[in-house]
Amino acid sequence: MYNVIEEVIDVENFLRLRVVTGLTPRTKEAAVKALPNSIYGVHILYDGKPIAMGRVVGDGALNLEIVDVAVDPEHQGKGLGRKVMEYIMSYFEKYIPKGAYITLMADVPELYEKFGFKLTRPGSEGMYILN
Repeated sequence: MYNVIEEVIDVENFLRLRVVTGLTPRTKEAAVKALPNSIYGVHILYDGKPIAMGRVVGDGALNLEIVDVAVDPEHQGKGLGRKVMEYIMSYFEKYIPKGAYITLMADVPELYEKFGFKLTRPGSEGMYILN
């Protein structure tokens, strides 16, 4: 049975889900520091074990980024990524001022397009740097 929890996932399961889903691994030291600074988080449990997650970071009003949306491969294809996004979008509707700039890096653009996200090209180009 799936159970949605509107809280940031714990460090150990955050690190585990990033690895099993193919996201860039993160250090425990960085996760311990970063996760409490999240604006919003949601995760889904299956029989008490976290199997999906997502969170929001940013300044809380003008600029926000959706990050760490991941679903354990054993549970993919069941609409859980969409469920995580539904909770995140509901949070924005309730608590974030209209006109906020909400961004994300899309590994699966089709998921996010369902929620109204558009590719930035050609008007702008996403960029990143790893420290």
